[in-house]
Amino acid sequence: MTIDGVTTTADNADSVEHSPLELPGVPTVTVIGDGQLARMMQTAAIELGLSLRVLAGSRTASAAQVSGDVQLGDYTNVDDLLRVTKGSAAVTFDHEHVPTEHLQALIDAGLSVQPGPGALVNAQDKLVMRRRLAELGAPIPAFAAIDSVADAEAFFDEVKGAVCLKARRGGYDGHGVWFPEGKQELTALVEKLLEAGTPLMAEAKVALTHELSALVTRRPSGETKAWQIAESVQKDGICVEAVAPAPELDPQLAARAGQLAMLIADNLGVTGVLAVELFQFTNADGEQDIAVNELAMRPHNTGHWTQDGSVTSQFEQHLRAVLDYPLGTTEATAPVAVMANVLGAPEDPEMPMQERVQHVLRRFPQAKIHLYGKEHRAGRKIGHVNLRGQDSAQTRHEAHLAAQFLVQAQWEDGYAPSVD
Repeated sequence: MTIDGVTTTADNADSVEHSPLELPGVPTVTVIGDGQLARMMQTAAIELGLSLRVLAGSRTASAAQVSGDVQLGDYTNVDDLLRVTKGSAAVTFDHEHVPTEHLQALIDAGLSVQPGPGALVNAQDKLVMRRRLAELGAPIPAFAAIDSVADAEAFFDEVKGAVCLKARRGGYDGHGVWFPEGKQELTALVEKLLEAGTPLMAEAKVALTHELSALVTRRPSGETKAWQIAESVQKDGICVEAVAPAPELDPQLAARAGQLAMLIADNLGVTGVLAVELFQFTNADGEQDIAVNELAMRPHNTGHWTQDGSVTSQFEQHLRAVLDYPLGTTEATAPVAVMANVLGAPEDPEMPMQERVQHVLRRFPQAKIHLYGKEHRAGRKIGHVNLRGQDSAQTRHEAHLAAQFLVQAQWEDGYAPSVD
């Protein structure tokens, strides 16, 4: 059947393959997921002359609002996946949560799944990722599987109480991460989570000074390109800002971070965008060092600055890569690029969002505002602002002011425009 012009799971598979929305000879890329990442891939697809199909949970989802080819379905249902992806030149994702066995079923059906399940499992399961990175000799914190309270107590003693407990699967934006303050709190937490069926691991906390993001893209035939290293600023486990290049980052450390991301992409067989989130920390010798925190195998929040700060955005590059097209240059378009997230305020201001947008554009005409079509919810990512500039501190200040006005409907610095 069709609801609001959208094909639902009740339609047969031929309705997807012969969609009137597609043109002969135009490749279709199916994106599994309906969030802002899939939404922003749509813009890149238009410019590349591609057809983008979205597997969405609802017609009002962020990506579904702007895509002409929306197929409603459930990404955990293999029949929905096979139906929606039929006829696609490539299948890719805006999240990593599709079951690995379902992805293998798509491959068995002759589809090009990018990245493949052998790579993606390292972004799905943090313990699998840690073990694989250890095999590669990549710098990582000490870690351990936590299958019992005894495991947790042993690791607590090993790292002298500096424990970060993580859910192995499904955590994001600070969810699924805990920092217990003592052994008693750790054991109580582990007992509760294991009883609830949450697979766990633990790793040693590091003396964090900065968080970095190394973004690279790899195509199936092996070509790989990287962007400059960005600094990611976190608040309550959520990225609030990304700055490229990372301010005051030692060039040798930046080079190591870039080489490490390339190593991981090649050895894990990643295709598309890979975001390697890194800890910059002070090691036992008092020197600055890096260690891998997380991996994401898709466009990433810390790479949104590339939309306006790079010749080729992460969204265009991702689509090029999954189709095995030549990759674009990652050259910067300005000395500094800053992305500031727009997070829902505790209470949504009365001023309509489009009025807030006009205020920001009037004060900062160089600002690029990217909104996600999402309803307000406290702390929710509803958009971001990109600014380019010559000076890191000034550009960061302006991006912050712009983003905060979109959140609060008032200027943090007391700015009042002159009235003619």
